[in-house]
Amino acid sequence: MAKKILINIGRQFGAGGKGVALILGERLGIPVYDNELLQKAAEESGFSPAFFRKSDERRRLWRFGSLFGLNRASAYAPSGIDGTELFRYQSEAIRDIAQQGDAIFLGRASDYVLRDMECLDVFICAPLEDRVARVRERTGMSAEEAEKYILRKERNRENYYNFFTLGNWGVASNYDLCLDSSRLGLEGCADLIIDFGRKAGLIPPID
Repeated sequence: MAKKILINIGRQFGAGGKGVALILGERLGIPVYDNELLQKAAEESGFSPAFFRKSDERRRLWRFGSLFGLNRASAYAPSGIDGTELFRYQSEAIRDIAQQGDAIFLGRASDYVLRDMECLDVFICAPLEDRVARVRERTGMSAEEAEKYILRKERNRENYYNFFTLGNWGVASNYDLCLDSSRLGLEGCADLIIDFGRKAGLIPPID
């Protein structure tokens, strides 16, 4: 049986981690899971995808009464659901996908969720000024607005990861490979990840 390719990509906000994941997916011919994980978790739990999007990579408590458009009838829904339950639904979706075949997972503590499986764990980073420039180009924000937005999103990711894994988000020792996208570019990061993965025996060589 051919070895599965499982790649987990953590990323600083604005460092281009999703772009790297999409390039890898195209080159390796395997699916990339980002928002799709929220859809799958929602389907399995019975709650609307909008509910999961609102709570994505956050550990705060969401109350049902504060959200619009939940699928479950109120008579069958509890009065609240905490981040631990959301994390469990999403983790089950990640594991289910990983058991079925090749996959690239973006964020959502997938490296921790799949810690008992053979995976390539990568972290993509970049200096703050480069990330600000990327977010400004994408959103049209001012430099000050972009920096505040990045730091807020990053704080959510860090709190989410640290809370559920009891680890430390972005610490090099958690990953097989840490790359600065400002040095290599997104294509260069993808090149290096594939080369590293092949040398490590985590990505099969080209036939």
